[in-house]
Amino acid sequence: MTTPIRFEKDGQQPAGTTLPAQSLPEWDLSDLYPSPTAPSLAADLDQAEQRAKAFEASHAGKLDALSGAALAAAIETFQAIEETLGRVMSYAQLTYAADQENPASGQFYQSLSERVTSISSHTLFFTLELNRMPEKPLAAKLADPAMARWQPFIRDLRVFAEHQLEDRLERLLHEREVTGPSAWHRLFDESIAGMRIPLDGESLTVNAALNRLSDPDRAVRAAAAAAIGQAFTEKRALFSLITNTLAKDKEIIDTWRHYPRPESSRNRANMVEDAVVDALVAAVRANYASLSHRYYSLKARWLGLETLQHWDRNAPLPGEDTTEISWESAKSRVLGAYGAFSPELAAIGRRFFDNAWIDAPPRPGKAGGAFAHPTVPSAHPYLLLNYHGRTEDVMTLAHELGHGVHQVLAGDQGYLLSATPLTLAETASVFGEMLTFQSVLRETTDPQKKRLLLASKVEDMLNTVVRQTAFYQFEQRVHAERRQGELLPERIGEIWRAVQTESLGPAFTFTPEYDVFWAYVPHFIHTPFYVYAYAFGDCLVNALYAEYQAGHPGFQAKYLAMLRAGGTLRHKELLAPFGLDASDPAFWARGLSVIAGFIDQLEAQA
Repeated sequence: MTTPIRFEKDGQQPAGTTLPAQSLPEWDLSDLYPSPTAPSLAADLDQAEQRAKAFEASHAGKLDALSGAALAAAIETFQAIEETLGRVMSYAQLTYAADQENPASGQFYQSLSERVTSISSHTLFFTLELNRMPEKPLAAKLADPAMARWQPFIRDLRVFAEHQLEDRLERLLHEREVTGPSAWHRLFDESIAGMRIPLDGESLTVNAALNRLSDPDRAVRAAAAAAIGQAFTEKRALFSLITNTLAKDKEIIDTWRHYPRPESSRNRANMVEDAVVDALVAAVRANYASLSHRYYSLKARWLGLETLQHWDRNAPLPGEDTTEISWESAKSRVLGAYGAFSPELAAIGRRFFDNAWIDAPPRPGKAGGAFAHPTVPSAHPYLLLNYHGRTEDVMTLAHELGHGVHQVLAGDQGYLLSATPLTLAETASVFGEMLTFQSVLRETTDPQKKRLLLASKVEDMLNTVVRQTAFYQFEQRVHAERRQGELLPERIGEIWRAVQTESLGPAFTFTPEYDVFWAYVPHFIHTPFYVYAYAFGDCLVNALYAEYQAGHPGFQAKYLAMLRAGGTLRHKELLAPFGLDASDPAFWARGLSVIAGFIDQLEAQA
């Protein structure tokens, strides 16, 4: 089963707001299905099951004998079945994300996961047989004009050929997913959603408590940090068990599939070589001192502190405007920035606002943070936000809208070819943030406000590049040590503190409760080693935006063509029209130099 990916925005995304809930849009999922009990949903499942069984009966064990044209027709049928199942699971995932505390939502999501997994077990043979097909007869089929469209699908599929297991094992792994990793994911989600953190006489959700870490009052931030630490310390045995179990499960699968390193399977899925990711991570780590260490030393001075505590990382700067930004104003800022770059980009973005494709109000039980879900090309993407009216929320809106526009443009490629590797999927989102930031910066004339805007952008870039690289290091160390045996919660905390100390630098000291702050990051649970994609995307966008500013000929048209390509092209092919190459170490240095240049400006103004 091909399940649509949710592109999540990491960070301390607050769930509390004083903005009236009625002023914020909520999504309408009826474009997928009218309700969980809709006859159309049941009919789609029944039809998909019948088609999957018929497809298996017609083609299992017989792909070698198909002509190129017949194979192309089989892929079309396979895609149609997969898209139906993708629509069902998109609806289940979005319904669940809207209210993870509701047992009925969890039951609905689990029931559909089990049914869809059962149905897709009848089509699993198809990709397995394609991967086993020898190169010469496959090449003959690919030479047929009918197969031209599907060459990228075959290319990306066969990346996993050497890691494929015997068919019965593959089917076993496929069917046990609902009681294996997916069950642990659900336990994590519902545990986080159900937590309440006592603070100042209130009982706050995790996201609402994390919001207090951005409060202008340092005493409020310190109290929130202590309360969050206490709450997660009380549950660290649970979160440690989830982390240990999933890491061990991954080790078992990786060993059977002969992946050389824990992160290798993610890199394969991202269609990027281990060496390219290693070069990115090495470049970021080599620049910690010139980036995060330097900036946070500046921030400590601006805040009048000798050293920062972890709860000061997201503290607003003196003079920072904390006036709440209305939804209409946020919409205007983002669409205005998109439109100044490309009217077409803005027109697609406006569809999300004109239709009920965005869910913005914070609610108890709602998934935290923000994400874009592509659903299926025959429908449209949906965006989930927790909007509370801050500048960073405007940037999050710009980020997720970038994903959504990308997904709309790529949808013309069809279900199997529209999905973009995570590394490139973050390009449009981060580019949307950059467009919005630069637009706001141009409109700001007050030097002090410009400095604060620049500092805010630097913090966002550090969160995207340095923080995510540190997250990646954390995962590398946890997964490596887990291969020697289960890690105690205290040891996981030690690893967390070590990578945070290295990445944030000498401006920070850490109180003991910080050792458990790893436990709320969903990426570690749902998509191990996802996080470097943010750093990849940020550095890539910095290089792309520099080309745009330099007046690269036909930049907008090339950019939109890159988004429309979906998953049909690899990163080398996508970046070649701009004269960029992510396999060149200088590429990463160029991206990081943009952040360093912003910090240079802040130092000069200080």
